[in-house]
Amino acid sequence: MTDFNLVEWRLERRLERRPTALVVALAAAGAAAVLVCSLLFAAAGASPRAAFEALLKGGFGSSRAAGETLVKATPLIFTGLAACVAFRARIWNIGAEGQVFAGAMFAYWLQHNLIGFSPFIQIPVVIVGGIVGGALYAGLAGVLKTRFSVDEVISTVMLNYIIVYVISLLLLRGPWSEAGAFFEQTPKVDPGSVLPVLFSGSRLHAGFLLAIAAAALVHMLLTRTPLGYEIKAAGSNMRALDVQGTNTRRLILVVLMVSGALAGLAGITEVYGVHYRLKAGVIAGYGYSGIIVAILGQLHPLGVVVAAVLFGALLNGATLMQIKTGVPSALIYAIQAILLLFYLAGWAACNFRLRRVGRA
Repeated sequence: MTDFNLVEWRLERRLERRPTALVVALAAAGAAAVLVCSLLFAAAGASPRAAFEALLKGGFGSSRAAGETLVKATPLIFTGLAACVAFRARIWNIGAEGQVFAGAMFAYWLQHNLIGFSPFIQIPVVIVGGIVGGALYAGLAGVLKTRFSVDEVISTVMLNYIIVYVISLLLLRGPWSEAGAFFEQTPKVDPGSVLPVLFSGSRLHAGFLLAIAAAALVHMLLTRTPLGYEIKAAGSNMRALDVQGTNTRRLILVVLMVSGALAGLAGITEVYGVHYRLKAGVIAGYGYSGIIVAILGQLHPLGVVVAAVLFGALLNGATLMQIKTGVPSALIYAIQAILLLFYLAGWAACNFRLRRVGRA
């Protein structure tokens, strides 16, 4: 009779981790990502070196390029922070995309009734509108979860689709549509509601400073407040927190609303800082990209800012890369996915191991 030795393996978390292990793992993952991206560039018929040089030059090659990078990073900081707050509590808010739209729509509705007022009135109203709109829309998912036990992944994704159709209805033939326009958009917003530009000759606006302030406030929230303690505890064991006597239903609702408020600010920075009108297409995608930014930033506010600037540079450099090398700028989204996959592989190698548990 033939004897087969079957080895059984189990994936388990490492109890101890060397301080340099994460750095080494992420460096290896980064090198592998660069290699795969080089193969993609070569497959597209371009020199990998020329493509990377164009990306770098397009992202940071001049003060103007750096300013544009920060413009593109601004909404990603907000949506990254939104994911950071929710994911820290293990509340899987996938609805930042819809909450970006909700913030922009609610802010536009409020500001539309204040045309002609001073910027000292309109700009704060726009900011508050973005916060409230995003928070209320995320709160719908919170109510569905806490009252009807609807999984937040399902509800937030479905809410994303709903608001896209609502805004399309309003902009296509609804009261917000611009007369005679060939696109789904509103007329230009009142000049008194526009976020001020920080430097002459640049598009970098005050929304970037607002994003940095939001990152600082989120860091304080997570590290120095009772809510931050509850978020950390919920991320470790929500059930234990419930047994301890914490109102976890309230916590889930509050976390989702804070997350939604941050995402809503991304919407107003694009509408009132860049495009000066509400257009569905120009604010699409930031919510989903924010999830990648949050993960690459290790769910830390500072890491989110760094990852958002990196992604802003990729988005900004993609245009120059296409001009210089002919590589389609849309390939940049594949690069984002590659960075995420290799980061997750490096993180998993650092935090988990395969252990032999027996023979049969």
